[in-house]
Amino acid sequence: MSLRLSTVILPVRRWHEGGRDQWLRAEELGFHAAYTYDHLAWRSFRDGPWFGAVPTLTAAAAATERLRLGTLVTSPNFRHPVTLAKELISLDDISGGRITLGIGAGGNGFDATTLLKKDQEPWTPRERADRFGEFVPLLDRLLTEDSVTYEGTFYSATEARDIPGCVQRPRLPFAVAATGPRGLRLAARHGQAWVTTGDPKLFEAGTPEQSREAIRGQIEKLDKACADIGRDGAELDKVLLTGFTPDRNRPLESLDAFVDFAGKHAELGFTEIVVHAPIPDSDFAADQAVFEQIATEALAQLR
Repeated sequence: MSLRLSTVILPVRRWHEGGRDQWLRAEELGFHAAYTYDHLAWRSFRDGPWFGAVPTLTAAAAATERLRLGTLVTSPNFRHPVTLAKELISLDDISGGRITLGIGAGGNGFDATTLLKKDQEPWTPRERADRFGEFVPLLDRLLTEDSVTYEGTFYSATEARDIPGCVQRPRLPFAVAATGPRGLRLAARHGQAWVTTGDPKLFEAGTPEQSREAIRGQIEKLDKACADIGRDGAELDKVLLTGFTPDRNRPLESLDAFVDFAGKHAELGFTEIVVHAPIPDSDFAADQAVFEQIATEALAQLR
C-alpha cells in the first residue's frame, strides 16, 4: 500500500478571511485528505477564534471536488451517536462520499469540562473508555441500518431513522484513534483505519528512536487485536498524526527532514502521514513555502 500525505486545517480562521482558501489550497497541492479537529476549544487556541468542525467540513465539502475530508478526531466528550450519525450522513451526501470519521475516546480539557455543572467531575479515563466502547458500535449501526433501537448504559436510541444512509457503502470509513487495549479492539472490529500520535509519555523527554519503537509496539498490539477476531491487520490503513512525537515540528523544517521522518515511519507500516497546515505564532508555526514543497515533492522521493 503506497504512502499518502494529508493535512490538518485547524478551524481558527473565518471562512471568508482565509478559511476557505486553505481548503482550496490543500486540494490544489494534491493532499490525499484534509482533516480538522472536532473540539469546543483547544489548548493555546482557547481564547481565540475556533469554529465548529461539522459546519466547517460542510463548507469545505461544497468548496472542493476531490479532496477527502474528515475529523481528527471526534469523541463522545460532547457528541451523541444519534445526532452525530445524522450529521455524518448529511456530510457524506454533500461531499459526494468523501468523508472519513476520525474518532477517539477523548481526553481532558475543554471538551471534557465545558458541558459539566459547576461541581461535577469530568469522566475518568476508564469512564471515557467505557463510553467509547458503547459509542462506536452504536454509531456503526446507526450509519448502516435504516432504523435503530438500542438501550445501553450511556446511550439510547428509539427508532432512530437514518435514511438514506451514507453515500459510501456500507458506511463512511472510521479511523479509530487508540493505543490502549480496549481502543485497539474497537479499531480492529470497526475501523477501516487506525490513528496514533505516538506515545505521549515520550513527547517531553523521549527521543525519536524511542518514539518509533513505542509506535512499533502499538502496531504489534493492533495486529494482535485484529488476529484475535480473525482479521488481517494489514487491512487497516495506519495513520500518523504528526506534531506530537519528540520530533515535534522539525519534520516541517525542510523537504529533506520530512522525507527522512516519513520514510522511517513508512517502514513501520504507516500508509498515511498527516501534517498540520502552518499557523504563525503557535505550536504549528512553519514556513508555508516549505510546507507546500513537502506537499508537492515529498511523495516522489518516498516511492
